[in-house]
Amino acid sequence: MKDFEMAGKPVALFPGERPDAPLVIVNGEDGEGKALWAAVKAVTGADFALAAVGGLDWDAELTPWPASGIRRGQAFGGQADSWLNTLTGQVLPQIRENLMGEPRWVGLAGYSLAGLFAAWSAYRTDTFSHIASVSGSLWYPGFASYAASNVLRRAPERAYFSVGDREARARNPVMQAVEEATRQTAARFESLGVLTRFELNPGGHFDDPLGRMAKGIAWLLE
Repeated sequence: MKDFEMAGKPVALFPGERPDAPLVIVNGEDGEGKALWAAVKAVTGADFALAAVGGLDWDAELTPWPASGIRRGQAFGGQADSWLNTLTGQVLPQIRENLMGEPRWVGLAGYSLAGLFAAWSAYRTDTFSHIASVSGSLWYPGFASYAASNVLRRAPERAYFSVGDREARARNPVMQAVEEATRQTAARFESLGVLTRFELNPGGHFDDPLGRMAKGIAWLLE
């Protein structure tokens, strides 16, 4: 593992064994990279490199457009375009410089709002050929209709979507749409020719995030 600061964000880089190992970028919580790396390695022997990016303002940098929050005093800033430009234009080139060689492909994965960001990114950039939206916040206001009515910038080779089977029972009525929105978005990707997997996991939103992420990334690596 190597630790870096890139574009003002902490990045933990776990190189693969081969120079051309696929690279999976994860927008996540500070310091979770080591645990995620171990969780993925526990379920697959596939060779890959992991870049875990932290230091994010989740409500701003991972949301595609401004929207009202779901808690008192919360507001979503809608600055995802800015972070995507930084991620692809500044962070990814620095990650590449610290790898042994050129990865066969570059993927993007995330949980919750980072899962929303991963799914949305396919409509905004052709950088990522593999996408994992794990318990993604696809309930986000306007996202399901956006996904249904827009064309992917690049059809990924693989796209993974999951949600907990109790997530639709959330108290907030906006969040209750998450399972249906996730199913619809997965179907949209599949209709556009993407090899897509939808998975319903047991539990609510906060149950076993590392395990769910590991399953999603492992499927991308198959």
